[in-house]
Amino acid sequence: MKISDAYKAEQELQHIDPDYGQASVTYAPIVSQMCNRMRITELLDYGCGKARLMEHLDVIQQMKIQCYDPAIPERAGEPIPMQMVTCIDVLEHVEPECLEAVLDDLVRVTDMVIFLTICSLPAERTLSDGRNAHLIQKPMEWWLDKIMTRFDVQTLQVMPNGLYIIAFAKPKIIEGLQ
Repeated sequence: MKISDAYKAEQELQHIDPDYGQASVTYAPIVSQMCNRMRITELLDYGCGKARLMEHLDVIQQMKIQCYDPAIPERAGEPIPMQMVTCIDVLEHVEPECLEAVLDDLVRVTDMVIFLTICSLPAERTLSDGRNAHLIQKPMEWWLDKIMTRFDVQTLQVMPNGLYIIAFAKPKIIEGLQ
C-alpha cells in the first residue's frame, strides 16, 4: 500500500492551501538542465501536487509529461514508467509503513534516471491531527541506504535541510530470462 485512505484524505485537505507544495519550483532549473543534456523525452513528476514543476521547466525538446499524486483526484491514476522521474520533497511526507512500497514503485516507474529531493528536518506545517507534516525525519545516511539498494546513485548533494540525489535505474530483471 502506497497511501492509506485516511492519509490520502489528509493530503487532499493540505493541498487546498495554495502555498502547499512549492519546493519543486526551486529545482526546475536542475531538472530542465538534466532533461536537455540527457535528451529526455518522457518525464514523470511523482508526487506532483499542483504540478508546479511542469509550469517552470525550460526544455528544448518535445516531452511527454505525466503528473502523479494520489492526493489529487485528477492525477491519482497509476503512473506508467518513464525515462526520467522526479520526486521532489515527497518521501518525507510518506507514511512510514508505506515507504518501502513507494520506493519500490519509484523503481518500477523509473526507466532511466530519477531526481529525488528529501528534507530531513521538521516541516513548518502540521497536519490536522497535530503531527509534523514531515512524517519521516531521518538523517542522510538512513535515506541513502534505502535509495542505494534500489538505484545507482550518481550525484549526491547535501543541503542545509536535506539532500538531492540523481540516480540511474538499476537493470531490471526479467523473469524467465537468465
